[in-house]
Amino acid sequence: MEISTIREASQFIKNKLTTKPELGLVLGSGLGVLAEEIENPVVIPYNQIPSFPESTVSGHKGQLVIGLLEGKQVLAMQGRFHFYEGYTMQQVTFPIRVMKELGIESIIVTNAAGGINENFKPGDLMLITDHINNMGTSPLIGPNDEQLGARFPDMSSAYDKEYLQLAREAAEALGLSVQSGVYVGNTGPAYETPAEIRMLRTWGGDAVGMSTVPEVMIANHAKMRVLGISCISNMAAGILDQPLTHDEVIETTDKVKQDFLRFVKKIIHTLPVK
Repeated sequence: MEISTIREASQFIKNKLTTKPELGLVLGSGLGVLAEEIENPVVIPYNQIPSFPESTVSGHKGQLVIGLLEGKQVLAMQGRFHFYEGYTMQQVTFPIRVMKELGIESIIVTNAAGGINENFKPGDLMLITDHINNMGTSPLIGPNDEQLGARFPDMSSAYDKEYLQLAREAAEALGLSVQSGVYVGNTGPAYETPAEIRMLRTWGGDAVGMSTVPEVMIANHAKMRVLGISCISNMAAGILDQPLTHDEVIETTDKVKQDFLRFVKKIIHTLPVK
């Protein structure tokens, strides 16, 4: 995306606000409920924002919700875009570019994911410590605009270590048991085969999904601080010998939403942002 396109979308959003957002939230399948907690919200449907795609997946409302949450001005994406919807990687990650242009330096990305690690169970929350890009492409392919970031961005600490530690402390303070692990990003939309899951486990993957990785790559390119949280919505193919459905994903995220809300709100309360 050209920087003029990013600025146009950013200005459109800015014109509707009286305060400056300081923290970005990307809310995945079934997790958009967090946006309902935002005080004095300004709601902007994606289809009103210049150059924004539209979310086509159930469980994704398709709007920005901007306002106060736990003492911080947040901009929440209530629903995200996926490569499997037919969008380009640049379209998928466009909102992250817009967040940066709005002055946001920190984001929390969430998703529903399949558990690869056999010690996990549906309903677990997993802090993402690292990821594997298994999508066969990157949102950074193509000409690089130095105004947006370096040609060859460092990904050695893609998920901010201080934020991870603060998240662990938040879980402990709430008495929540949370997992940590490596998230594998696949294109989807088909779920993985049992053989693919065995391969991903061999690679070191703990959870698998169809999002997040492109957004985190762009956030790192833009020098934003990132915290990632997966809701383990089901065990991946071949582990429980049962078919996988998107309905199960939404059902599980609905069951754990109170823990998810408590956890993320506690994190937001303690997170240092610029």
